[in-house]
Amino acid sequence: MTTHASETPSLFPPLFRTQLDQLFTWRRDVRHFRTDPVPDAVLDHLLHTACLSPSVGLSEPWRFVRVEHADRRAAIRANFARCNTQALSGHGGEDAQRYATLKLAGLDDAPHQIAVFCDTAPEQGRGLGRGTMPETTVWSAVMAIHTFWLAATAQGVGVGWVSILNPQEAASTLCVNPNWQFLAYLCVGYPQEQADTPELERKGWEQRNPARRQWIMR
Repeated sequence: MTTHASETPSLFPPLFRTQLDQLFTWRRDVRHFRTDPVPDAVLDHLLHTACLSPSVGLSEPWRFVRVEHADRRAAIRANFARCNTQALSGHGGEDAQRYATLKLAGLDDAPHQIAVFCDTAPEQGRGLGRGTMPETTVWSAVMAIHTFWLAATAQGVGVGWVSILNPQEAASTLCVNPNWQFLAYLCVGYPQEQADTPELERKGWEQRNPARRQWIMR
């Protein structure tokens, strides 16, 4: 008897697929954290899960850096403050008022801070798949960030991506390999509350666009 592709059974039962959809819905950018730390065993599990992500040529170009030193954290906080002030000056009227009320970083409360870099020319993978599109190393590292984020949400751990930073200054502050490209600064910890909608939507900054859920046909 021939089995058509549409009839091929999934490896995962319906309940799991429903819960996976819920995981995607509840994966939010967290800005309000409790200060109690996440156990190291949980953080290690999140890192190991992130490393299951796909990568071009099996290059695994992601580099996760836990920022523990108080002076380095303070330097990152100052970096954010300068960039955030500059960003605020770029808005006017009602947008400026709304921007000023947003809590755009969890740097003051989150117990863990993790910087993510990409080795853009790793020896691992021996260049496979990068000849015409070398930026695929960066895309691979971003995939690892997203995997980390989903795994954290499943563990009840919140993640906030701080993008209002000068990347060159952040990389210098953290004293990493100069060939690594700074991608993300993550605040990690247990959220004060959980929500299934983005905070920026709840605060009235922006609304989701249903048109983005439709295929573009060519």
